[in-house]
Amino acid sequence: MQTVDTPAGPARVTWHRAARARLVLALGHGAGGGIEARDLQALAAALPGHGVSVALVEQPWRVAGKRLAPAPRTLDAGWRAVWPVLAGEGLPVVSGGRSAGARVACRTAGELGAHAVLALAFPLHPPGRPERSRAGELRAAGVRTLVVQGGRDPFGRPAEFPGDTEVVEVPGGDHGFAVPKRGTSGPDAQEAALRVITDSVREWLDRE
Repeated sequence: MQTVDTPAGPARVTWHRAARARLVLALGHGAGGGIEARDLQALAAALPGHGVSVALVEQPWRVAGKRLAPAPRTLDAGWRAVWPVLAGEGLPVVSGGRSAGARVACRTAGELGAHAVLALAFPLHPPGRPERSRAGELRAAGVRTLVVQGGRDPFGRPAEFPGDTEVVEVPGGDHGFAVPKRGTSGPDAQEAALRVITDSVREWLDRE
């Protein structure tokens, strides 16, 4: 665990390092939760064994124990301040995150020199407001981008993304990649959904 000073206060990086790393995958959290999110934890557990060091980044507001995320420009400033620590590993850095963290990764990828972008549960639009699309923000990343999206995510279902977007669907997943419980198969269904995420991201990173 590493504390990093930013203009918005201390941020925190929790490292899950590979023994022989070839890439760093930096993952930010959403506006309603932290790095304990199921998808972030699953990737942090699965990828180091495949040569990818995972850095889970907690924004200053979360480190300070606040309940509400600040404005996007403040989130971007926090991410920029953490970047030298991530790049300091001397490896290509894939910038990523879930929900609001994915938006931060897209907005800052070009200026920071991100190798690629991983967008988990990208909030393409507010629920019920498809006319307020953020597709332009996604495209503005300017580097190879993978979107991993739940099949029933109210912030944008996979079919709603522009046709040139590389999207992996997590069947039945909501915005947090939770899947409906069907009798006694609930836990198995959830594990299967997480495997879709970890396997698809690993295969995508193998092409980097």
